[in-house]
Amino acid sequence: MTQDVEMADQALPSKSLSSPDPSVLPHLKEIASLIETGAYAREVRRIARAVRLTMVLRKKLKASSLGAFLNYVLVPGSDVHSRLSSFLPKEDEHDMEVDSAPSGTPAPVKHPLPELEIYCYLLVLIFLIDQKKYDEAKACSSASIARLKTVNRRTVDVLASRLYFYYSLCYELTGDLAEIRGNLLALHRIATLRRDELGQETLLNLLLRNYLHYNLYDQAEKLRSKAPHFEAHSNQQFCRYLFYLGKIRTIQLEYTDAKESLLQAARKAPQAALGFRVQCNKWAIIVRLLLGEIPERTVFMQKGMEKALRPYFELTNAVRIGDLELFRNVAEKFSSTFGSDRTNNLIVRLRHNVIRTGLRNISISYSRISLTDVAKKLRLDSPNPVADAESIVSKAIRDGAIDATLDHANGWMVSKETGDIYSTNEPQIAFNSRIAFCLNMHNEAVRALRFPPNSHKEKESAEKRRERQQQEQELAQHIAEEDDDDF
Repeated sequence: MTQDVEMADQALPSKSLSSPDPSVLPHLKEIASLIETGAYAREVRRIARAVRLTMVLRKKLKASSLGAFLNYVLVPGSDVHSRLSSFLPKEDEHDMEVDSAPSGTPAPVKHPLPELEIYCYLLVLIFLIDQKKYDEAKACSSASIARLKTVNRRTVDVLASRLYFYYSLCYELTGDLAEIRGNLLALHRIATLRRDELGQETLLNLLLRNYLHYNLYDQAEKLRSKAPHFEAHSNQQFCRYLFYLGKIRTIQLEYTDAKESLLQAARKAPQAALGFRVQCNKWAIIVRLLLGEIPERTVFMQKGMEKALRPYFELTNAVRIGDLELFRNVAEKFSSTFGSDRTNNLIVRLRHNVIRTGLRNISISYSRISLTDVAKKLRLDSPNPVADAESIVSKAIRDGAIDATLDHANGWMVSKETGDIYSTNEPQIAFNSRIAFCLNMHNEAVRALRFPPNSHKEKESAEKRRERQQQEQELAQHIAEEDDDDF
């Protein structure tokens, strides 16, 4: 994650950003000053904060304010100024925002910093995407990526990671995601050579998303296994990585690892990322059903998710009861929803679990039952249901799903008495999994702790302590804003 600790200097009052004043030009100038200070001081925290403040202003951006800001930061008539200005719609002169500085004030000195130039690309690109001008956004993003390839500064990494994300988003919105796969691979190689860790994580996630978009799960796994180890510098990127890893593991039938990754992604995601958490929960529910578990009702009653998870709630109910007919009806009723979520293939796999659950309920309820009645209760619709029921029961006994014996001569299934579960190792296994979960959460929390650089070498003075406390107060105000926009 980008560094969360914010510097006290150049602090922007958060109240001013939410003021009713429609003009955002003064705020953009303050953000440009913050970026300039961070670039000269080589402090990535300032630039990361500038990006967060920009996302607060995102809905207020207008072509007039952007045009005035480009005139303020860039040299009018330069190549980059002309290129970015061409993407903005032309407006009447009376709509343009004018700086309120006195006429006698000399023109501001232009800033030849690459950070400010890249920031201008980012502003224009966000504006074009919000205006749904995707063709212009594609051209702007391609130009920004070409410029990024020539810049090798660590202070640009935060801005570059955002540009990579919007670059991929533009092509995804226009249905041309496959066109940039080679370019994303080249950018990932460049980021690796430049030790741009945040860029590596962002580009790896974009490549995984690119592959999964076209159901290329094998290629996605090969890339993930050979890419540099994911260090989780960004919580947002780590959540996305866990989600994609969970999807890959699910397709590869590694349900235990998939469940852990998906639940961890849903837990780590910010509360404002509702859509992302819904997707994580949908896949986690399917994986838990495939593992033979039944999710708790509270999973489906989470705030804001009730409607989105309703199809999966009815599906879970059908699996819990073991009713094959009800399962087929639910699958047909919500086929469009499952298709848009790309979980149709997984639901087809669930049919075997529904039969096994129904068979387990039958074995618990009856000490002896004929195979004909088993076929009727399971509602098997095959040409020879008795033979199918015998095959299903035999396989369930062999796999250990039920504790019973099969009497082929009389056509019966004879269930054995249920033993004391506390005499087995199941309670120990359950406690062990809970303890491992708590220890893993503690270790992740310790690894997520952040400390100022060289804090173990220098003693903190009173002035630095006051500055640190002020930074922590500012962090408490803006920490929610950091995660909201990324999802």
